[in-house]
Amino acid sequence: MDFADQVVVVTGGGRGLGAALVRAFAGQGARVVIDYRRSREQAEALADELGDRAIAVAADVTDRTQVDALFATARERFGTPVTTVVNNALADFAFNGDARSHADAITWDEFSGQFEGSVRGALNVAQAALPGMRELGAGRIINVGTNLFQNPVVPYHDYTAAKAALLSLTRTLAADLGPDGITVNMVSGGLLRTTDASAATPEEVFDAIAANTPLRRVVTPAEFADAALFFASPWSRAVTGQNLVVDGGLVND
Repeated sequence: MDFADQVVVVTGGGRGLGAALVRAFAGQGARVVIDYRRSREQAEALADELGDRAIAVAADVTDRTQVDALFATARERFGTPVTTVVNNALADFAFNGDARSHADAITWDEFSGQFEGSVRGALNVAQAALPGMRELGAGRIINVGTNLFQNPVVPYHDYTAAKAALLSLTRTLAADLGPDGITVNMVSGGLLRTTDASAATPEEVFDAIAANTPLRRVVTPAEFADAALFFASPWSRAVTGQNLVVDGGLVND
């Protein structure tokens, strides 16, 4: 699928990494649906910036009814099914190791909240996308992961466990949906400079991570988005069930 033929849903697309993903796809000529939950002003401003090839739509990805309505709106607006989804939406979270919940105090509710956003949300979006993708005979599902389950430099227990489960879902969906011409892959970043979630990260943490990467710097949201473009591009047509780590080489196994 050429980008000009794609209709892309980016969940949590109004700000931070989501906005970088939206701009990356729009920059390649794709039509983009900017999903948001609370960031209405940012999402609508981004849609206005991108013109008639973008639309902002409110939907909480943990609510299947709202997700179905999102896909119906996208099809009505662009006249064709959604071809590509990027599961980027993140339950409320801040990357601040000093304020994280430690092993002796973290609650199951914290785990549950992250699983709701990362796993249930991604499943809702994937299932809502399937009828249209099967109609087209092709589709791309791209999940946003983390390098923390390979290298838990900061033990964010709840966030990391949910993203590890999302990797498992990525691989089982890839096995299940391959016969339909649908690929399912994950792009896993480290700490990004800077998103809303990483804004709480102390500067010395950024510096320490940069010093330990071969590139000697922290990856930006735009650089992360480049990798998502690969998984949506014609050049990845034989790639599925994979997890690509984009963190400047911090994790390299």
